[in-house]
Amino acid sequence: MASTPIKQVTGKGVYVPGDDIDTDRIIPARFMKCITFDGLGDYLFYDVRKTESGEDKKHNLNDPRFAEASIIVSGNNFGCGSSREHAPQSIMRAGYQAVIAGSFAEIFFGNSTNLGVVCVTATDPDREILAEAIKANPDLEITIDVEDHKVWFGDQSIKCAIKPGARDSLLSGAYDPLDELLEGAEAVSKTAASLAYI
Repeated sequence: MASTPIKQVTGKGVYVPGDDIDTDRIIPARFMKCITFDGLGDYLFYDVRKTESGEDKKHNLNDPRFAEASIIVSGNNFGCGSSREHAPQSIMRAGYQAVIAGSFAEIFFGNSTNLGVVCVTATDPDREILAEAIKANPDLEITIDVEDHKVWFGDQSIKCAIKPGARDSLLSGAYDPLDELLEGAEAVSKTAASLAYI
């Protein structure tokens, strides 16, 4: 039972500037006391978006022009820091389907891919071009082509890269490890039934 293959992601973009954006910035630790991941999207980038009293700060993620965005464009070493799965969960649950960055922390990248959140890399100059295009036209449609390693926007395109293993799993729909576990449920039950101590 595979998940739906992901060959392309299309949506509007929002630029979140900065390098070394760590997982605590993506989802502050105090919001990780939840039993499930439900509702984590409300706390995405909370401390950079909100004042101590909970009022909105000036930030692209609070800007109504980017309210319909589903693709984040950011800097280098995105998702660094502690290896909390809550970070990509909060991104996904806030409605974002992809991140375009200069590079990604390894564990964040893996956790994101397992959720079907597409993470691709692009050069600094190319991301600057994309960020300026988003700023000029917040309604700009962006398409990440996982198969062709391209990001299309308007009449322009830039190259992007994704690790071959992640690319293959997205294209085949085999990115969710829970699917693999569920596929083997019958074999697991059979093995469990044969164990004397169960």
